[in-house]
Amino acid sequence: MADNEFQDKVAFITGGGRGFGKAFGAALSERGARVVLADIDGEAAASAAAELSANDADVTGLACDVADESGVAAAMDAVAARHGGLDILVNNAGLHAAYNRPFTELGLPTVRRVFDVNVLGTVVCTMAAHPLMTGRPGAAVVNISSSAAYANHTVYGVSKLAVRGLTMSFAREFAPDGIRVNAIAPGLILTDTVRAQLPEADLKRVLGQQILTREGSENDIVEALLYLASSKSAFVTGETLRVTGGFALSA
Repeated sequence: MADNEFQDKVAFITGGGRGFGKAFGAALSERGARVVLADIDGEAAASAAAELSANDADVTGLACDVADESGVAAAMDAVAARHGGLDILVNNAGLHAAYNRPFTELGLPTVRRVFDVNVLGTVVCTMAAHPLMTGRPGAAVVNISSSAAYANHTVYGVSKLAVRGLTMSFAREFAPDGIRVNAIAPGLILTDTVRAQLPEADLKRVLGQQILTREGSENDIVEALLYLASSKSAFVTGETLRVTGGFALSA
């Protein structure tokens, strides 16, 4: 893509204090975007923003619980006041590996929290961002689903299946406003957190089911994000891009 592909674009990234969210913020800010990192852990968001701003990048961090409608509205008001609008929304915040279990094991209160964050959080943020994105050339929403959405037999998997559905629904609804909506479904990506939590036996099992036998990296997901947020995917909307090393072909 052109060196100035994201120059002065405004990006709002949920779950931006660490992991994928922070990596997305780094990649976009390095390419000239003005980035807002939102995270339920406000200190993590502020720390990540300070780190990414070290090279004169325009990166800010703020505390935001994606399941809190009033908090998200306040965050979007802050974006509008500082930047005047929004070009890229990345719905990355989510509850992950520990919730990849059956409904009856987790219980209703935990199930409700997973759906509040993973599903309703995506709805709340997307609806709040919509007015700020309408009419902005190249506006794009990128949701983070999961390869677990295709197995969908756990609380986490079903929540990420819902994200796939939301991606298609919002793509259809927002198309007249010039906003594309797509999703990424990562396979097993060995971030530091996942590596620390994942039993060695599970790692070997998943790698054995991939067609590509190398470990997935954070950069694999970053490159998918850059594609879906860029003009290279201008004719792509409503799609979920699997980045799994061919894991999908093992089913």
